[in-house]
Amino acid sequence: MTVPGWSGTGGRSLAGRLDEEGIGAEIFALVADIYPICRSITGNGVRETLRRLGRHIPLTVHEVPTGTQVFDWTIPREWNIRDAYIADDSGRHVVDFRDHTLHVVNYSTPVHVRMPLAQLRQHIFTLPDQPDLIPYRTSYYEERWGFCMAHNALMALPDGIYEARIDATLQDGSLTYGEFLHPGDSDEEFLFSAHVCHPSLANDNCAGLALLTRLAARLAPLRTRYSYRFLFAPGTIGAITWLARNELVASRIRHGLVLSCVGDSGGPSYKRSRQGDAAIDRAMAHLLHHAPGTPTVTDFVPYGYDERQFCSPGFNLPVGLFQRSRFGSFPEYHTSGDNLSFVRPEHLASSYRTITAAIDIIENDQRLRNVLPKCEPQLGRRGLYAAIGGSQAGPSRSMAMLWTLNFADGHHSLLDIAERAGLPFSEIAEAASILEIHGLLVPASG
Repeated sequence: MTVPGWSGTGGRSLAGRLDEEGIGAEIFALVADIYPICRSITGNGVRETLRRLGRHIPLTVHEVPTGTQVFDWTIPREWNIRDAYIADDSGRHVVDFRDHTLHVVNYSTPVHVRMPLAQLRQHIFTLPDQPDLIPYRTSYYEERWGFCMAHNALMALPDGIYEARIDATLQDGSLTYGEFLHPGDSDEEFLFSAHVCHPSLANDNCAGLALLTRLAARLAPLRTRYSYRFLFAPGTIGAITWLARNELVASRIRHGLVLSCVGDSGGPSYKRSRQGDAAIDRAMAHLLHHAPGTPTVTDFVPYGYDERQFCSPGFNLPVGLFQRSRFGSFPEYHTSGDNLSFVRPEHLASSYRTITAAIDIIENDQRLRNVLPKCEPQLGRRGLYAAIGGSQAGPSRSMAMLWTLNFADGHHSLLDIAERAGLPFSEIAEAASILEIHGLLVPASG
């Protein structure tokens, strides 16, 4: 079509060139690589995660000092942890940070005390309704310390004196985030964002980080219409920091997706941007309409992940949230149950292909004009019916051609036509490409 480098008249779609057999296994391998790291909104866990992602794409890493004002927020002190445990009188570790990073309340202040179990319980968090799982708890902006453990394990502890130690630092440092920009033919941008602050939670959000990294790596050598920015930043404070430092860049964002929880078997699901009818909202709603499983599309609410920062009224960017199961809707959410057994390569691959299909729509949507608008052109004389008549998909492709010819009036885009026809965008785009090759369609002027 218009830019052969990114679409190719009659050639393989951009989504097709981004895809490859085994992509789910590639993403899963990266999920497994970064899963053990203890991350938070600041600190060496974030740096190590970005370093590992940087093995696959050339990340630019930014450090923003403690105390920096970013709109109504201030960059907090940096937190790092080396070790933590609870030990009984014999010295046996009944809770050990080295066994699971969720065992410590994220951002706990350092502590080394001995106290009775009854007193220590005030600093231990469990899930009585999910007694075998460790909860994920944080205390970013209120200084306190605590541990998390399985409720059954806590109930099994005998009374006595216990040693509790958290070997951590909370001091001036910086907030770290990384980004990768793939330049396109236009400086208008498509933003992808995934939060990098959660510790060992595979679906939320190692899966999002890994998927976007593999996507960026595959997109890097290709020519595209839009520029693509990949942002890996701590949740909330990271997105706010990026926006505060990049207001001019933010003004160039035309489409955007925040990714989280993209590796489980649920959904898929999409939350619209604040605008509600942005191109990305329409593209994702169209894709999920044709998706298997139990897809859902919901309207914007000012709660969730970093889409709520990008969609704040002062920016009002066209950025939606893509997930499989929606956050908070599955029992493994924010628990040790969100482990490497909970995410699967086939679900990661499905999420990846949904994202690449969205890119295909955004890149290839355009308005075309039928050069023979008075009655139908004779397709058989041009071999167009014969070319598809023997295929099982022949009738569907024929209808795609007829829909495209009828509505290629210079006013309807290919996505408009796909929505009106109830056909996948890919079929309409393929039909348009064939018709354009045969001289029946031309780009609409203006």
